[in-house]
Amino acid sequence: MARILIVEDEQRIASFIAKGLRAQGHVAAVVGDGVTGRDYALSGEFDLMVLDIGLPRLDGFSVLEQVRQQGSKLPVIVLTARDSVTDTVTALDGGADDYMPKPFRFAELLARIRLRLRPADNPEATQKLEAGGVVLDLRTRRARVREREVDLSAREFALAELFMLNAGFVLSREQLLDQVWGLDFDPGSNVVDVYVGYLRKKFGADTISTVRGMGYRFGT
Repeated sequence: MARILIVEDEQRIASFIAKGLRAQGHVAAVVGDGVTGRDYALSGEFDLMVLDIGLPRLDGFSVLEQVRQQGSKLPVIVLTARDSVTDTVTALDGGADDYMPKPFRFAELLARIRLRLRPADNPEATQKLEAGGVVLDLRTRRARVREREVDLSAREFALAELFMLNAGFVLSREQLLDQVWGLDFDPGSNVVDVYVGYLRKKFGADTISTVRGMGYRFGT
């Protein structure tokens, strides 16, 4: 369990991230302006910060600059506009550890958070997921099934990662839609069932089981 600070003034996005992190067992705190975000980041109470650039009172670049000037080593993942290369470069040069373009899939953000939280003495510990005979390498974005490498699309990888993070537990279609396809996807769509079918063909039909009336379970 990690304590994660979310500095984001768009309430919808902040709630989306916080909800997903809490579902994974983390403690998430949300603040909506840069000044408060800076003060929280310097409190020493958090393990990682997710930082938006466009913030009131103090923008994300200034928050990052001031946090680093104080000597803080807090891992920071910056949220940027999709096509803002300048913002991305400025954030990384300013001391950000990683960045996520908006809009984003929660599963990918979670993977980046997990990599930034990995123990310093065991850098491989959180770079691979293994369950049900499947191995996902989060660094290279590759998958192996019983030593056989299989190709996955970005969406298939995100879905597989979410399943494997919750191996043995039932995930509803609504949870999968929310965390893999994002905020605005049509809840009446059968896209989850279609992509589960894709993974079954690549991983094996018995890898993902259907729990009638509830959703899907990865592994036993």
